[in-house]
Amino acid sequence: MNILVITGSPHKKGSSALLADNFISGATEAGHTIFRFDTMFHVTQPCLACNYCRRNAGKCMQEDDMDLIWDRLVNADMIVLVTPIYYFGMSAQLKKVIDRFYAINEKLRSHPKKAVLLATCADDDTAFDALRAHYKALCEYLHWTDEGQVLAELCATREQIEASAYPEQAYTLGKHLH
Repeated sequence: MNILVITGSPHKKGSSALLADNFISGATEAGHTIFRFDTMFHVTQPCLACNYCRRNAGKCMQEDDMDLIWDRLVNADMIVLVTPIYYFGMSAQLKKVIDRFYAINEKLRSHPKKAVLLATCADDDTAFDALRAHYKALCEYLHWTDEGQVLAELCATREQIEASAYPEQAYTLGKHLH
């Protein structure tokens, strides 16, 4: 399976990065092909709502590092969204990239995919409510099938998540993809 992992953390060694790393390890061991796009470490601009893409066959007027993933977004069998929760939703870095999906909206909707959500937060499980709703809406709208979620509560730091079962859950999810 061809998998695109999109991360939204500004920390290369943070708690959500560990979930991504472990998921990728499991999926790679299972023979899947992975491309990882760490949004914080690429130049991406927010959607301008200019509709240039609608007048130009899905070509966005902005020239940035989204060019690295346009084709991968369309051709991937699975999209994995990875984010820390800072204030009851996905990180701004991840949201900015998802907003840019608009440019290729019809291509994405006509190529159903599998999806996975990996997220961390410092609070309890209720902090994930808005993220769960947003992810569900994305999957329904884009015709993506949820293949699993690892939502790591009470894991604000690397030390906290390393002491939890969540990294192993992410690894197992990657290892046992269908």
